[in-house]
Amino acid sequence: MSNTPPISSPRLILRAFRPTDNEDLYSYLSNEQIYQFEPGEPINLEQARKMVGELANSPDFWAIELRETVRVIGQVYFKQTDPTHLQTWELGYILSPQYQRQGYMTEAVGALVRQRFADGDIHRIVAHCNPQNIASWKLLEKVGFRREGLLRQNIYFCKNLQGEPLWTDTFVYALLKSEVNR
Repeated sequence: MSNTPPISSPRLILRAFRPTDNEDLYSYLSNEQIYQFEPGEPINLEQARKMVGELANSPDFWAIELRETVRVIGQVYFKQTDPTHLQTWELGYILSPQYQRQGYMTEAVGALVRQRFADGDIHRIVAHCNPQNIASWKLLEKVGFRREGLLRQNIYFCKNLQGEPLWTDTFVYALLKSEVNR
């Protein structure tokens, strides 16, 4: 993504990660709350240093920078799915708990979706979320995504004490280019 120009919105800049973002990345990915609906576990500062280097070299991740503080407060995942001729992209996002419920992610996702539909050869964007993650699916609906279905017990992020998967359901959402700005 480093060749992709940043996307600006009133309060945010979506841009490529930089190696200097490691402390900001650590500040939210070290928080246990992040992993309620995401795979993984809290990271330490050394892991953040390594991870930020990987994110900086990936075309699939956007840092969400708060203009007011010039700090990264979250990230957006945006990647084309296979087969590429179907022109479908997948969206995902993580926001620091201290910045949730203030409209930042709605602003970030809305700006990214509008810009990428305008710039790219994109027909459809899909997103998946846990039905219990009400804030996430309400955000998707607010920016125009439609719920297309429910995948029952299709994924797990952790196991119980006996080593058995703790399966969870997933809502599937999508937005078509023809539905933007209608």
